[in-house]
Amino acid sequence: MSHDTWLIVATVIGIALLLFLVMKVKLQAFIALLIASLFIGVAAGMDVMDVVATIESGMGGTLGFIAVVVGLGAMFGELLKVSGGAERLALTLVNRFGEKRSQWALGLTGFLVSIPIFLDVALVILIPIVYSLAQKTKKSLLYYGIPLLAGLAVTHSFVPPTPGPMTVASMLGVDLGWVILFGVIAGLPAMAIAGPMFGKYIADKIHLEVPDYQKLDGELATLKEEKDLPSFGLVFSLILIPLLLILASTLTEVIVGEGGGAVSTAIQFVGHPFVALIITALLTFWLLGTRRGYTRDEVQTVATKSLEPAGIIILITGAGGVFKQMLIDSGVGDVMGNLLAGTSLPLIVIAFLMTTFVRVAQGSATVAMVTGAGLMAPLLDLAQVSQPQLGLIAIAIASGATVFSHVNDSGFWLVNRFFGMTEAQTLKSWTVMETIIGLVGFSVVFIISWFI
Repeated sequence: MSHDTWLIVATVIGIALLLFLVMKVKLQAFIALLIASLFIGVAAGMDVMDVVATIESGMGGTLGFIAVVVGLGAMFGELLKVSGGAERLALTLVNRFGEKRSQWALGLTGFLVSIPIFLDVALVILIPIVYSLAQKTKKSLLYYGIPLLAGLAVTHSFVPPTPGPMTVASMLGVDLGWVILFGVIAGLPAMAIAGPMFGKYIADKIHLEVPDYQKLDGELATLKEEKDLPSFGLVFSLILIPLLLILASTLTEVIVGEGGGAVSTAIQFVGHPFVALIITALLTFWLLGTRRGYTRDEVQTVATKSLEPAGIIILITGAGGVFKQMLIDSGVGDVMGNLLAGTSLPLIVIAFLMTTFVRVAQGSATVAMVTGAGLMAPLLDLAQVSQPQLGLIAIAIASGATVFSHVNDSGFWLVNRFFGMTEAQTLKSWTVMETIIGLVGFSVVFIISWFI
């Protein structure tokens, strides 16, 4: 067996080891990724001390960006949750769209809320609104629930600063502005088709009452009094601020370049994800915190609490950086690149298919994104790929990490519990919805890739 062939075999065994540790041994994904990376490095014939050095450089190189952005985003999202900003978005949109178009209101609510708030947390916050509408109209719970879930799932996977697309962008070396732009362009039609359109169809097939253990004592019983909620304009603006600043920076660099003078430099500085999210976090602390009656100590407590769930996300993404760096330093990336160069498949298709395989096999969207990006990064280093093309590939990876959610995905059981469904009903509703999102998202970026 030639050395190049052995490197490919070692990588395949390393990925199989990763899947085995996550699926069968139930080992935490952070340590499973590190073990798989160690195996690939040693099996590839690297000096053992070089393997250790690669772990350090891979972790540090990834976390230098990810830790800052995910930490700041988590603080912003937690205060938005505590202040009632998510409820305000939902209530205002439902009221303005009217009962007949409430599906679209819930889809848009989910799309906006899941940008700063983790999907599972956002679902817990907003599910009482779905229960209330279903009880009031006697429609199937899925009529309102699927649009909300679709909105949440789309931005959770497609639009930074959520951790998944942030990690992919970091590992591929793509400017966040392109990921945001293509994430929104691909995400909106995905939300529309998988949400209101599919929601109406599946609600006619599966009629669900609100589960007895989730019944509300009164309308929107678990929500705060509406008069206590922050204004819609304020919440909407706070969500848009970091996205617009980052997009402005990206567009300025494209139009003017890096040497465009003081104004251009200022826009690019303020629009850097670090600065944009610091500005947003500070505005959130003031406008949703101290200005609304919270003490500085209470704001500090909320900010500190937000870092607890963010910590594990940061570590998993760091381990993904180790995996990517090990593929590069061991020489596997070069061999894979030369091998795939002889295929007729575009890189964007390869990215989608590889990530889909990992997603179906082990369930976690985050692990699928990290692994898919890790496998693609060395290949992209060998190809002449522009920043817009990298942005499209990032969304293709996110799409592959979204499809075919089933019984090995924690999100499957979260939805199963909140909607009181059987496993078969969850497969017919949630799994199909997730698959539609992934396929539509990939189709959009694949078509765009023909022109870029």
